[in-house]
Amino acid sequence: MITGDLKIKIDALWNIFWTGGLTNPLDVIEQITYLMFIRDLDEIDNIKSKESVMLSIPFTSIFAGEIKIKREIKINEEPIPATQLKWSVFRDFPAAKMYEIMQLGVFPFIKTLHDDKNSAYSKYMDDAIFKVPTPQKLSLIVDALDDIFAMVKYDTKSDTRGDLYEYLLSKISTAGRNGQFRTPRHIIRMIVEMMAPKPGEVICDPACGTGGFLVSSGDYLKEKYLKEIFYDKLQLAHFNKEMFTGFDMDRTMLRIGAMNMMTHGVENPGIEYRDSLSDQNPDMNKYSLIMTNPPFKGSLDYDIVSADLLRVAKTKKTELLFLALFLRMLKIGGRCASIVPDGVLFGSSTAHKAVRQEIIENNRLEAVISMPSGVFKPYAGVSTAILIFTKTNHGGTDKVWFYDMEADGFSLDDKRSQTKENDIPDIVSRFHDLAKEETRERTEKSFFVPKAEIAANAYDLSINKYRKVIYEKVEYQSTSDILSELKVLEEEISYGISELKRIL
Repeated sequence: MITGDLKIKIDALWNIFWTGGLTNPLDVIEQITYLMFIRDLDEIDNIKSKESVMLSIPFTSIFAGEIKIKREIKINEEPIPATQLKWSVFRDFPAAKMYEIMQLGVFPFIKTLHDDKNSAYSKYMDDAIFKVPTPQKLSLIVDALDDIFAMVKYDTKSDTRGDLYEYLLSKISTAGRNGQFRTPRHIIRMIVEMMAPKPGEVICDPACGTGGFLVSSGDYLKEKYLKEIFYDKLQLAHFNKEMFTGFDMDRTMLRIGAMNMMTHGVENPGIEYRDSLSDQNPDMNKYSLIMTNPPFKGSLDYDIVSADLLRVAKTKKTELLFLALFLRMLKIGGRCASIVPDGVLFGSSTAHKAVRQEIIENNRLEAVISMPSGVFKPYAGVSTAILIFTKTNHGGTDKVWFYDMEADGFSLDDKRSQTKENDIPDIVSRFHDLAKEETRERTEKSFFVPKAEIAANAYDLSINKYRKVIYEKVEYQSTSDILSELKVLEEEISYGISELKRIL
């Protein structure tokens, strides 16, 4: 969430682009992302260099040697030290030289950074264009980004790219168009910690956006299984190539996602342009883990929806079609955690009931976490929940764990200020120790509900359907006592009026 001094600096950065004639927000987002990526390349290279010295591991900087640039006034290419492409170096150049280095050196360099021309990075960076109009504007932008990064340097919980993207969209009132809301980082992290991915997983987000779930999964794996992954050639190759897959229909998001994954240490993620709900997506029985927040954009035409999804539930509602899609894409034993609008839990249409029944009766529904409506504020006030289930194709749901999240560590108004109230650690802890949940009463935050009871209620998954409410007996005064008190009050008022008339 961008507030205070950081908000002021982002607004100032926006104004630099605006006054330079770059007024399309998506263009601004792209250009900022490129520059952040360039800055990250420098920082990551420096970190790897220091680690190589400490660990006595061979390391070759991506900025080693020379590169060739070609100025229009010269016929031959001119070699320059590659170190001039480092953010920490060129930011101190005069504006004109910085602009030349960026335009003729840095930008061509990042477009060809990946050796594999078929990689996601290469595909989506191929048509990238440097659009900052003048040297003076570039100098101002570089200084502004340095100031922004200086402010968030020690805040490990910040998602600068995501917050920046979200904030820029909010400035033109496009946030939430087509149901697209950036998932808050702490919610992503909660889901990742609940699902606890392991080395060897094949992870997918069919509506990946900027790759938040994939990035967080990669970070989690590096925290928990660093040696198992990075000291094993096969596991490392899997981590860099086959482990992460994401689909989206916005090339800007795909480009940002590819850069985001690469700066987080994933060399070749499977980021693809694909309409997940259409026949463009043939994936079946492929993934061991799906974590996602798919768009809730209402209705689609039947003609563009894959026929096998309509067989699960004939509907135009994307939130239901995505759930059917996840069941198709998962391997047997594969797990899914998906954010859904509350309507999925209790909708009474035939399609709503069919999807819930399919998950409960033919697979294993494990948990329903109800989230407060303020989680997506200030950009949307939608009420949502998290469904967690495992694909079995032969049932397995015995009982379902429900949790009522009341707080996520931030205020539930538009300001989303940090608060002490936070159910997230409790949710993660309880989910990983469900044996202790058996004895909980339905008056508590979490409890189990047997499948038979859920089935008897038309597979309704709203927590209030099963919560036990304790009513406290309240004693009131008798009617005669109330009337007596009113009579006394009336007499006092009459006396007061009489005294007032006498004085006047």
